[in-house]
Amino acid sequence: MARKPVAREAVLDAFECLLIEEGERAATLDAVARLAGVSKGGLLYHFPNKEAMVAVLLERLDRLLAEDLDAMAAAPEGAAAFFIKSSVWADTPLDRVFVAATRLAEVAHQETLHRFAAAQAGWLELLAADVGPGMAKAVLYMGDGLYFNAMLARGPGGLFPEISGDVESLLAAVERLRG
Repeated sequence: MARKPVAREAVLDAFECLLIEEGERAATLDAVARLAGVSKGGLLYHFPNKEAMVAVLLERLDRLLAEDLDAMAAAPEGAAAFFIKSSVWADTPLDRVFVAATRLAEVAHQETLHRFAAAQAGWLELLAADVGPGMAKAVLYMGDGLYFNAMLARGPGGLFPEISGDVESLLAAVERLRG
């Protein structure tokens, strides 16, 4: 399989970065090209419009979510413990594309909302198999709470708070659910 052009990936990374840092409205074609270090013509060679960048970003999201679901399903500690442990911002490619896609969901981008619903359904299915359907959403909300509360506590440009104690408390709660 041929390698994707470096410029194409730089453009997609710049689009992702602008979505994360400034939001959907700031992620214009001109701003993306400038941040990627390519001409607008170079950007348009790879992506004829903003929606084409969104489509490829969502493909990246799908690929990384599928890898996450595979890892979650194979986790020796169980899906619930894996989900909670991985619900901490680590600046991974999945973290970055997830937050970028969240910025698209904020403006009600329908395809992005559809992808998030599918991801949530996949997580819930694995969680239900691990801790039962009644507790699956509780574990989902625990992980979501860890993730979003860390983002809120961080503040603009700040450091992420230390939450290892919170993670351990939630893991203990999951173990009690199993017991």
